[in-house]
Amino acid sequence: MDRDVDVAPPLPASPADDRRPPAAHPDGGGGLRMAVRVASHALIAGLPVAVLGVVAIVLGPEISAGLDSRAVAAWRTVFTAIVIQGVPFLLLGTVVSAAISAFVPAWVFTRVLPRNPALAVPVAGVAGAVLPGCECASVPVAGSLMRRGVTPAAALAFLLSAPAINPIVLMATYVAFPGNPWMVAARLVASLLTSVVMGWLWLRLGREEWLRAPKGPTGHTPGASRAEEFRVSLQHDFLHAGGFLVVGAAAAATFNVAVPHSVLRLFSDSVWLSVPMLGVLAVVLAVCSEADAFVAASLTGFSPSARLAFMVVGPMVDLKLIALQSGTFGRAFALRFSSATWVVAVVCSALVGWWLL
Repeated sequence: MDRDVDVAPPLPASPADDRRPPAAHPDGGGGLRMAVRVASHALIAGLPVAVLGVVAIVLGPEISAGLDSRAVAAWRTVFTAIVIQGVPFLLLGTVVSAAISAFVPAWVFTRVLPRNPALAVPVAGVAGAVLPGCECASVPVAGSLMRRGVTPAAALAFLLSAPAINPIVLMATYVAFPGNPWMVAARLVASLLTSVVMGWLWLRLGREEWLRAPKGPTGHTPGASRAEEFRVSLQHDFLHAGGFLVVGAAAAATFNVAVPHSVLRLFSDSVWLSVPMLGVLAVVLAVCSEADAFVAASLTGFSPSARLAFMVVGPMVDLKLIALQSGTFGRAFALRFSSATWVVAVVCSALVGWWLL
């Protein structure tokens, strides 16, 4: 009896069974592709180096001469001065921020500040007088306050007032304007008024999506030592903010060198243009708040109100501060908040200057 025998066809080989290296294929296609890939990567990586080398060889004498020019020397001087001025106070601010995050319980802020956000804003603005630092220090501290649960409007009022009304700044203003205590009073009133108004404006018009939550340690973690959390928070805040300080210093130095001083003198004779002009100058010069009073005192061609605007705007809006705010709270926030702060600071300076000066 014959039996039908079903013979199954052989299964096709799986790609996984072919474990031969690419070079073992008869056509050598794998090795050729690998060689082409390595050569292309080497070309892409080496082309910029080769171009820079050719530029250095051909334009070397001109570049060397340009580096010795007055403009480049002035750029280096301004850039170095801003960084050297800002780093100590940035370190101070990050130390305070790390101490708040690691050692201060969150309930402290809820008890010190009023529960009503509208009342918390002026209290936080007045509290800015206790931080002896410049604007570089106020950004990380404000970020730490937000991480600890302080309402953003109150933290922003503190951010603006701290570098403008602390005792060191007011004493420097008194020394820079001897025999003119009204300039000190005007700076105190205009700066505090600007910070409170901006806090209330953010409370009324600000949106949560504009403000990026500050990143970093938020407080004590069970099982971790306070000293270790202090170190981690300090390292995070200082390294993160330090890069933006360098970027802002480079931008301020570039403007200081690129714009001739003769352009500034065109606005000194106009009462209406001198105030906003010195407000713009304060933004781009980015002078530390402990030293800006001496710069303002040297601008003798401008009116007292214009020089007041220079001292009120500078600690609240300048290039390095915008860069720091962008890195901490987001670019969308920094552009909106800095623009509104500049307008409010200029208006408050003009009104207080007209009233007291």
